[in-house]
Amino acid sequence: MTGQTVKIASLCECGDMAVRQVNQFIYSGELCWDAEFYCDSCGAYRCEHSGRGPAPDDEWRQALLAANGPTRLRLAGPVPSLVPALKVFREVSDVSLLQARRLVEELSSDGVVGTLAEMEFLRTRLQLRGLPVDIRQVTGPVDDPVKLR
Repeated sequence: MTGQTVKIASLCECGDMAVRQVNQFIYSGELCWDAEFYCDSCGAYRCEHSGRGPAPDDEWRQALLAANGPTRLRLAGPVPSLVPALKVFREVSDVSLLQARRLVEELSSDGVVGTLAEMEFLRTRLQLRGLPVDIRQVTGPVDDPVKLR
């Protein structure tokens, strides 16, 4: 199972600092996430959210990227058609046809960037469509990471 975790300091209702742990992972071929909250001071604990797809809170996603670094996915060689990639982006993300075309162009050149789980999820989908892709951890600054849904 591919996944990443980040712990974010959060204020508890008791007034002390608590921890929110956000996890993003691939389970049974689906991109999933969950978030738990716990406070050592008062003992509060709760599973805040969980579900399929990317983390719904952009702050959580940005924290995952900051803590673990972004990952880049790009085509590993020439392909006869980019239509399968276009279909994958349309299936897994909430983007217009024009935006999906831009993502395919990025995939063909510098690559698309996101969290490790997001890029592993895309890699599997693209490989199932016969597209050769590679994935690498990014070092240094990146442009706007791709956002699934």
